Amino acid sequence: MSAEQSPKIVIVDESPIRAAILEEGLREAGFTQVVHISEMQSLLARIYAVDPDIILIDLENPSRDVLEQMFQVSRAVRRPIAMFVDQSDSASIQASVEAGVSAYIVDGLKKERIKPILDLCVSRFNAFAKLQEELERTKSQLEDRKIIERAKGILMRVKGLTEDEAYVLMRSTAMREKKKIGEIAQSIITASEMLK
Repeated sequence: MSAEQSPKIVIVDESPIRAAILEEGLREAGFTQVVHISEMQSLLARIYAVDPDIILIDLENPSRDVLEQMFQVSRAVRRPIAMFVDQSDSASIQASVEAGVSAYIVDGLKKERIKPILDLCVSRFNAFAKLQEELERTKSQLEDRKIIERAKGILMRVKGLTEDEAYVLMRSTAMREKKKIGEIAQSIITASEMLK
């Protein structure tokens, strides 16, 4: 793994000793770009400044506040996140999953487990991101369909067209203007609102 290919990894850990062990394990596993953040103040801004590919959060006995802050980070950054804690309860695990943590590892971290855990973390994140994308796409297709139906109704009423004729008119306009049919439909709706 060359330095260019090696993902940029941020370690969030208040303990310099634990972070050093993590860092050493990462380098042994071939990860060369590692940044350690030990200061929890304005953590999100610090993470954005580094713009990492993967985030490792190592917490010993996280308080509710610290966990909540970490979950805010995981909701905001949309990156694979592995969170290591020494002990936990099922509520924290549940909350972490809902917040988008890709791998939640209880019982701290052994150096030799780093590579498989990172691989798991990234593959889980990618699978989840793919699901999210599909969901977004389906939602926007549904929205488009509703808008197209509305626009068809307006054309039928105003121009006295059949449903098919209204659709063909929108489609040919979209092709001529090199736009999506949904955009044309939205323009028709907007125009008709203004002419009311």
